[in-house]
Amino acid sequence: MKIVALDGATLNPGDNPWEDVARLGSFVCYERTAPGQLLERASDAEVLLVNKVAISAESISRLPKLRFISVTATGYNMVDVKAARARGITVSNVPIYGTDTVAEYVFALILNFYRQPQLHSELVKAGEWTRSAEWTFWRSPLAELAGKTIGIVGFGRIGRRVGELAAAFKMKVLANDTFKGNPPSYGFGWCEVPELFAQSDVVSLHCNLTPENTRMVNAALLGRMKKSAYLINAARGPLVDEAALVSALKGGAIGGAALDVVSAEPIAADSPLLSAPNLTLTPHIAWATLEARRRLMRQTAENVAGFLAGNPINIVN
Repeated sequence: MKIVALDGATLNPGDNPWEDVARLGSFVCYERTAPGQLLERASDAEVLLVNKVAISAESISRLPKLRFISVTATGYNMVDVKAARARGITVSNVPIYGTDTVAEYVFALILNFYRQPQLHSELVKAGEWTRSAEWTFWRSPLAELAGKTIGIVGFGRIGRRVGELAAAFKMKVLANDTFKGNPPSYGFGWCEVPELFAQSDVVSLHCNLTPENTRMVNAALLGRMKKSAYLINAARGPLVDEAALVSALKGGAIGGAALDVVSAEPIAADSPLLSAPNLTLTPHIAWATLEARRRLMRQTAENVAGFLAGNPINIVN
């Protein structure tokens, strides 16, 4: 069985070996694959492992040996799953691996908004504390999380974990989701999106990207937020109308924002986001702890093993 990983460097930049996958067949790993290289590299593959490499309907039609695609992530929008199904190709993903990892990252961003430890460390190193007439100083407003309201759009595994951490910090939790499911053990309230944006001190996005919610965070929603409120997106970049966000930040309509994802990645050198005030930008790393990547690797091996044994798991098509 020929197994080909097309963009293996994402999962294993050197600290997360492919051994569990490699022992399942004849394994070839490419660190990254440009669109023009895909067909040649995957030509004799029966199993493809992909993270962000796009597998289009045209590509699928030109890979006659392909039988299984395992996405080394939760999101699988880079694969044309309908075309794969029509060809009888099974597509699997890794649905659970980063719940704690992403939720912890969201709280790192929230705590940075309200306490700014890195800013003050840099000021101390620049001599500001030494020159201070007082024994203490601060250059940004400092505030507690207790008593603040967090609004969570997308109340699945990650959203609920964010809510659990927020409750531990004594925050009020508001949530919105198309599927409500069983309530969590901590206190929270369901809320429609416009009211959630209006009431929250922090809004955190954790929903899947769909045609219906693309650029849902637009000028109208941003305009409903408190001027002191913060927006966090660690889900999918296109959920946010980036031009509207830049305008809101420049106009002081909201307190700030943090984006771990943007609409086109890597971010363009001329993106207006790069010069927006009060905006934290990180390179899609909320998911990327070593622990989470090891879970991804183990589950990918289980996905491949399940398919080879005739019992595929985590099927998305």
